[in-house]
Amino acid sequence: MEIFIFIGSLFALLITGIPVAIVLMLCAAIMFYVIDLWDPLLLAQQMLQGADSFILTAVPFFMLAGEIMKEGGISNRLISFGQVLVGRFNGGMGYVAILASMLFAGLSGAAIADVAALGAVLIPMMVKCGYNKPRSTGLICASALTAPIIPPSIPLIILGVTVNLSIGRLFIMGIAPGICLGLILMLVWYFVVKRDKYNDRVVITGPEALRTFFSAIPALMLPIIIIVGIRFGIFTPTEGGAVAAVYAFVVAFFIHRELKLKECPRIFFNAVRTSAVVMFLVSTAYTIGWLITMAQVPDQIVGLLEPLVEKPFLLLIILNVVLVGLGMVMDITPIILIFAPVFYPLVNAAGIDPYYFALLMVLNLSIGLLTPPMGSVLFVGCSVAKMPITKLVAGVFPFLIAEMSYLALCIFFPAILTAPAEWMAGN
Repeated sequence: MEIFIFIGSLFALLITGIPVAIVLMLCAAIMFYVIDLWDPLLLAQQMLQGADSFILTAVPFFMLAGEIMKEGGISNRLISFGQVLVGRFNGGMGYVAILASMLFAGLSGAAIADVAALGAVLIPMMVKCGYNKPRSTGLICASALTAPIIPPSIPLIILGVTVNLSIGRLFIMGIAPGICLGLILMLVWYFVVKRDKYNDRVVITGPEALRTFFSAIPALMLPIIIIVGIRFGIFTPTEGGAVAAVYAFVVAFFIHRELKLKECPRIFFNAVRTSAVVMFLVSTAYTIGWLITMAQVPDQIVGLLEPLVEKPFLLLIILNVVLVGLGMVMDITPIILIFAPVFYPLVNAAGIDPYYFALLMVLNLSIGLLTPPMGSVLFVGCSVAKMPITKLVAGVFPFLIAEMSYLALCIFFPAILTAPAEWMAGN
């Protein structure tokens, strides 16, 4: 009963266009009333407790690091580095866009940051090369989905905190699927180039290529430092976020010398604003999760789907279908915060590897960032490229199909996600 009241109020309020964080707070208030626990002070206490997590302080640190790198010219250096590696092929700027997105994903951890930072530079360059604008924007939006997968992934941090999984292990598991996603997009782009007969090339050779490579080394070292540091216990994910922010500042201010002190207040403000939105979502979603637990909704769902616990594969299919539907109408963070605590009792009861399901869940919900009507990456792409969403949906379609096919392969063949992680972990 309670779960239907929650879902009904959630979608009814979302239709009104109210910000998601406010919607969740209103749903929490409704749930408090339904289960006869209404107390404004208790609501405030639960929201405060939801944000009171040491590991979650990694989020604003990584947000700050991403803002510094965006303003400090690091994205331009990654683009130039991509041109050195893959610009010599036909349709070279498309390959550069994919590679630059993968590299920037290892710095930002957020798909929206990827599109905003790289799209403003790459979309005009691709159009100038004669590419179809919706297709170019669609490629950049699709490539940005590597950011929630490749560490330091903010959704993986939030999911790990929510269901008590090791952030370090999740980061290690995210490396291979993030790279695979990029390679799949390159394969699709190869056929797009053949069909549309793009023949542009960006060839950088000799001393200029060496200068470009050495200029990009400081940026390329950051994800390595973070992954190695967390993997070998040198620092925690939270400390890794602080290391990332300080390192980004040192590189942008002292090495590249493109970051000015007068820009720092604006950078800090943007990071604080974005972090505040995320933490507000976390606190309200935590309250919803607490109320759902108090109403024994997880037990009810487990009871409802208990026959499927003995059929793990069928349960996996159903959960992923539900996640696809949720991803079309909600953003990735609130879905993780609300539904991960509901799904994980089922996952554990069915004997499904919790880390495998975590990667599957984030991959599934990342694809939701490209699906209307609530695809936030699509709307950022439309804003950057200044085009209607109908054109962008057509442009992103072949890449979306490829990414959904990869998701299906990961469901049918779990080793695609688990085997590389076991090899990297030395198991």
